[in-house]
Amino acid sequence: MTRALPITPDNLTIPRKDTKTGKQNLVGLSRAQMREALIDAGTPHKQAGMRVGQIWQWIYQKGVSDFANMTNLAKPYRAMLEETFTVARPEIVTTQISVDGTRKYLLRIAGGHEVEVVYIPETDRGTLCISSQVGCMLTCSFCHTGTQKLVRNLTPAEIVGQILVARDDLDEWGVPPGEKRRLSNIVLMGMGEPLYNFENVRDAMLIAMDNEGISLSRRRITLSTSGVVPEIRRAGEEIGCMIAVSFHATNDQTRDRLVPINKRWNIAALLDALRDYPRLSNSERITFEYVMLHGVNDSDEDARELVRLIDGIPAKINLIPFNEWPGAPYKRSSNNRIRAFGDIVNNAGYASPVRRPRGEDIMAACGQLKSATERARKSKAQIEAETRS
Repeated sequence: MTRALPITPDNLTIPRKDTKTGKQNLVGLSRAQMREALIDAGTPHKQAGMRVGQIWQWIYQKGVSDFANMTNLAKPYRAMLEETFTVARPEIVTTQISVDGTRKYLLRIAGGHEVEVVYIPETDRGTLCISSQVGCMLTCSFCHTGTQKLVRNLTPAEIVGQILVARDDLDEWGVPPGEKRRLSNIVLMGMGEPLYNFENVRDAMLIAMDNEGISLSRRRITLSTSGVVPEIRRAGEEIGCMIAVSFHATNDQTRDRLVPINKRWNIAALLDALRDYPRLSNSERITFEYVMLHGVNDSDEDARELVRLIDGIPAKINLIPFNEWPGAPYKRSSNNRIRAFGDIVNNAGYASPVRRPRGEDIMAACGQLKSATERARKSKAQIEAETRS
């Protein structure tokens, strides 16, 4: 099986130094990479492992970005760190807060590019929807993000940095283990296709799961893919997170139109890969995301065919009322139609919750994310023309 390749080699280039300070950013480095960097800066080999552990906890447990505040390190060593390294996050351009409490952050990263990140508070959890790319190459016809062309992949520092920024804003550093967190879950459902940036996403999530740092369980991380089939099993083996798939159609003709990657890996190939996903069980189910589009994919026949297609796969189906955006070529299915569709799926034994739209008033709902600069460059007519092409 051929592995999906990045768009260009430049997409995987990881800036080794912060563009503003010229110093190496410690955020996003693995423990091994941090150890190597500290040794190169003069840390004795015998002390390097201990120093990594200390600095790691300051960055990822306590949220400290100023070396002067890392008080269990000697002052001369802190001075060396300050001279050589930085603990940098993406820059917050704007923060918008919805009437329902959803928060959307517009973040600026190296090169002046921007990504959007969304925090969704619930009674039993707080979910951060993070981005993996600037823009997206997949051009799914119902997705606003897909109208922005791919610029580049995000680095591990830029992916982990989204988590740090949100925890800063939520004032959630130093929460004792076992206590309820405001940010308890991560979903890779923001801008971009995570499996087209696999190594950087993997490295960032391994940092997020590290027990001496952010310490999120792998079962609280969900990676959403549009169907990059060769990388799906790899995600299970090398990250071990939960998997969600943007499914949205029950035949190849419709899915080719909604999710064009289907022309490369069709429904049959995608379902075969999902059946082979490591750890797949009733307690670790595949999530099928299914956006409800009026007159396109929402009939009773579609519901029955969906049930037939996923037979034998431990799964739940998230029904997503379409979140409209300027120039969108589709309409949301009616509440009655969504309810009837869900009843058929539920009666077949699959949970089919309807995802309540969140943050619609600030364009933070599923499929609505887009860099503000890119959004401003295009008129409604241009967006409509792109969706028809």
